Amino acid sequence: MSRLELSVAWRYLRSRRGSKLLSFISMIAIGGVVVGVSALVVIIGVMNGLQRDLREKILVGSPDVRVLTYGDNLRMDGWQSPLTRIRTIPGVVAAAPFVQTEGGMTAGRGYASGVYVVGILPQGPGTPEVTTIRRHATSGDFRFVSHDGHRRGAVIGKLLASRFNVWPGDTIDLISLANVQPNPITGGIVPRTYQFEVTGIFNTGMFEYDNTYVYIDLPAAQEFAGLDSAVTGIEVKTADRWSATAVGNRIMGVLGFPYRSVDWQEQNHSLFQALKLEKLGMGVILLLIVIVAAFNIVSTLTMVVADKTREIGILKAMGMTSGAIRNIFFAQGVVIGAVGTGLGLILGLAVALALGRGLIPLDPQVYFIDRLPVHTQVSDVVWIVVSSLLISALATLYPAIQAARLYPVDAIRSE
Repeated sequence: MSRLELSVAWRYLRSRRGSKLLSFISMIAIGGVVVGVSALVVIIGVMNGLQRDLREKILVGSPDVRVLTYGDNLRMDGWQSPLTRIRTIPGVVAAAPFVQTEGGMTAGRGYASGVYVVGILPQGPGTPEVTTIRRHATSGDFRFVSHDGHRRGAVIGKLLASRFNVWPGDTIDLISLANVQPNPITGGIVPRTYQFEVTGIFNTGMFEYDNTYVYIDLPAAQEFAGLDSAVTGIEVKTADRWSATAVGNRIMGVLGFPYRSVDWQEQNHSLFQALKLEKLGMGVILLLIVIVAAFNIVSTLTMVVADKTREIGILKAMGMTSGAIRNIFFAQGVVIGAVGTGLGLILGLAVALALGRGLIPLDPQVYFIDRLPVHTQVSDVVWIVVSSLLISALATLYPAIQAARLYPVDAIRSE
């Protein structure tokens, strides 16, 4: 594209009264692109932030990789040897046994509810930090030490403690149905009850954890679940969460059958797929704003072609080719798209930064967050910019082709 073509294109974009500023219709077209691009940047950033925040909350008590065994008994015997081998695998930062089962909970007030009972190693020097659940204790700790000096303590979620009105120092009863046999005389089932002292409260901001999870010492959980010396599986923390799948495959290559690995994405596959689909749908819907802005570009250039018909005829009579005329109007559309995209990108990033710093405060007691989490990814910004520029360029094709098809004589006679 020559300097003459660019000069003519810039002149057509300016106001007719000799001003060096853009004409009103050009500014309207640019404004449409600005709104579309900035909305995409902000909303996609908020979606990313919410997904990341939810992912981090889910993974507070869920490891990067779980090593389990095949079968429906959820039992791993002789786990010490696999645990030692797992800790030597490249990419594994920490590994520890765990027990997870379901049971009932009551505080002696006639109210009972189902809970998840999880057994982990007590907090202390040398304890591998596979998950971050121990860091979310708001009262007490995860040492599980009760007043009698034994490890008969339980750490429960904040919402669960509120429901039962129990706090550190109070006692709860956990009801187990593991290995329970019907009474030969009455035919009824008598569950086993274990008493624990509440030694800690945790608050993760994730409803499922805070409302239904109870953490106890690993040996106590083995007894509660009727596993004897066995465990449910082994939790593994990886150096990089996104390499969990590869690390899981390495673990399976070392251990082989009957062991299997489940990474954090598989554990929450349905939820993360729904979040990805939601982000894709939101991106497509907001991209329609840019497409609407592209129609503004089409109408703007069409009006310019109609207004400059005589000038186009003179330029072609003076020897300018149809390709050069087409380049002039193509350049106008590209300038509108580029300026609108650039301003929209700056505005979107500024708004996203302001939102991330608390521009819109939220009530943490309602939303569990005090501000909108915003996470702007470079890949998202790139596809937004490329899509906007491509749509803007495509929008110029029709008016540019129409201008190039004008015959010099007909164009001059139109005036």
